Amino acid sequence: MKVFCLSNHKGGTGKSTATANIGAALALEARRTLLIDLDAQSNLSMSFGVKSPDKHVYGALMGKYPLSDALVKISESLSVIPSTLDLSAAEIELSAESGRELILKELLEPLGSSFDYCLIDCAPHLGLLILNAFAAAQKVLIPIQLEYFAAQGLSTLEGLIAKIQKRLNPALEIGGVFVSRHSGKKILSRDVLASVQEKFSGKVFGTKIRECVSLAEAPVKGQDIFRYSPKSAGAEDYKQLTREILQRFEL
Repeated sequence: MKVFCLSNHKGGTGKSTATANIGAALALEARRTLLIDLDAQSNLSMSFGVKSPDKHVYGALMGKYPLSDALVKISESLSVIPSTLDLSAAEIELSAESGRELILKELLEPLGSSFDYCLIDCAPHLGLLILNAFAAAQKVLIPIQLEYFAAQGLSTLEGLIAKIQKRLNPALEIGGVFVSRHSGKKILSRDVLASVQEKFSGKVFGTKIRECVSLAEAPVKGQDIFRYSPKSAGAEDYKQLTREILQRFEL
């Protein structure tokens, strides 16, 4: 099972939207896909209409049951492990646990043969949960908006990944950077994109996710973009981005 984190410590970059729709696109490409909502805000869970679940990632992290007990099947090839507001307490409650950074990795191991891909939606803040996600993953996918502060924040994320590589997970690397909420009209956007392409040479995906109202509306209906508006620009862009991901990582 290939495990990818979607992360950017700046909020509002579209991590949950990207996780939901890349996951849905992978399922449409007949890849058995698991999505994990590792954010107490539960945006990914709600994107699939999962609210107030009885079992969730927090309960699994606390050792109450295996991750498989919290699986919610969305379609034949797509499942999600939902989050809950209680997850916000996990940072404190797990702080005294031995091997606390490796709990998620250990929980995922029994599911390795059941899925082709696992995508982890990370909260924007840095802490124990993101350490767990990075310790469990092989690649980090980074959504960015083409604005000054979003690009500036990539250096912080790069530094964290370097520390994780050294101390916890030598296999971890930046798998790719992609542009979310792209308009293409601002000179600043073009300048920031050029800077990101220079900094992450060969890592920036060609597909840009265009601004699309359907991408904002779909989670309200508890649907991914392919069920909500299959002919929209958002559906077209996420399908193309996912094919790029498959080409890059399934060679």
